Amino acid sequence: MLEFMDYVQAAFHAQSRWNRDNSYASLTTTAHHLLDFPIPHGLRLHVSSLSSPNFATSYTLGSQGVVDGSLSFLYTSLGLSIPSRSSAVHLGNLVQGYRHLTALRQPEVSRLNEVLRDGEKAERKDALLYGRLYLPTSTLEALYLRRISPARLLRLACVSDGTLPNGGSILAVLQNDFGKYSTEYLYSTDSALFGVRGLYNFGHDPRFPNPRSASRAPAHPWDHQGGRLSAGAEAYFSPLNKSGGISTGLRFTTLPTHTGFPYTMTLTLNPLMGNLSSTYAVKAGPNLAFCSRFDFNVYSYESDVMIGMELWQRQQPAADVAWATALLRPDWKRVEANANGVLKARVDNHGKVGLLWECRVKELLLSIGAGFDLKKTERMLGSVGMEVSYSS
Repeated sequence: MLEFMDYVQAAFHAQSRWNRDNSYASLTTTAHHLLDFPIPHGLRLHVSSLSSPNFATSYTLGSQGVVDGSLSFLYTSLGLSIPSRSSAVHLGNLVQGYRHLTALRQPEVSRLNEVLRDGEKAERKDALLYGRLYLPTSTLEALYLRRISPARLLRLACVSDGTLPNGGSILAVLQNDFGKYSTEYLYSTDSALFGVRGLYNFGHDPRFPNPRSASRAPAHPWDHQGGRLSAGAEAYFSPLNKSGGISTGLRFTTLPTHTGFPYTMTLTLNPLMGNLSSTYAVKAGPNLAFCSRFDFNVYSYESDVMIGMELWQRQQPAADVAWATALLRPDWKRVEANANGVLKARVDNHGKVGLLWECRVKELLLSIGAGFDLKKTERMLGSVGMEVSYSS
């Protein structure tokens, strides 16, 4: 489940009209949410508040081994009109599951981001500033987001920790989203790492929004199948370590115009390491999604397989919750806002199992999870934990 500050940051991206899915870094987001969900460790309590549309605070207290916690503060120049009470936040905005991608759009300045300067309209360059102090280690992390233009976002992430080389590191990322394609340029002070990423979307070009202009762009067969094919790559190099890497990937996902079951397929390749990974995720019903991932190394011939699922529990309009009926309902595209909870599960070929139940109980949000190792007969139960969240 998203922490409150991550929820606010997602709202900043959405309200400033930034498409987080049009990036090479998010190519395998759907499979990551369904298979790599974190399992809580010990007991952790989150208390958060959106005291104004521009300012938020959050406090965390944990008891894993020793008492630890953190203090978080967030400010944004863009007033956020979102529900903040834990009893009012839609559970689907907090639980990361199957990711439905929408049609591409041309970068534009929304009316909310327009200001008047000398009687003329001008775009607002909204910003977000976030800081978090971890106790008792005194580790400090900070994040700065700046909407430089409708098609450009600057991201600065900093960490200050005495255990790190040079006492910390800074990561700068410049993201460009032109709808049809996107690029990213990054630099990290850790090993002086340079990197570049890119993603290209085949088919419809949002830069030609009207039919007359669209006639200049050749029609693509995927435009008629309710899906989108995307291809991307990344490369990075560190002159200090004299090391680098490259990777490339493909993704095909269905769009809202698709008449069948929504599904997403990805294929990624790291030629230097010889790693090949393929994923397939399908939304089998309004409350059920499955995902599988196959990893293979062409040098060592080692392989890994993992499968996972998520099952939503929703409140029916005229009756109590009926799980079996929800699974077999034919109108699987219907969006229901009354979500009570979601069950996530995964298992791999090494016998490791993960279970996670996330739900709302009156004014509280709960995340309860456990990990198992089926090959350890004496101690199958691994990590167990629960997180309790409250926000106002």
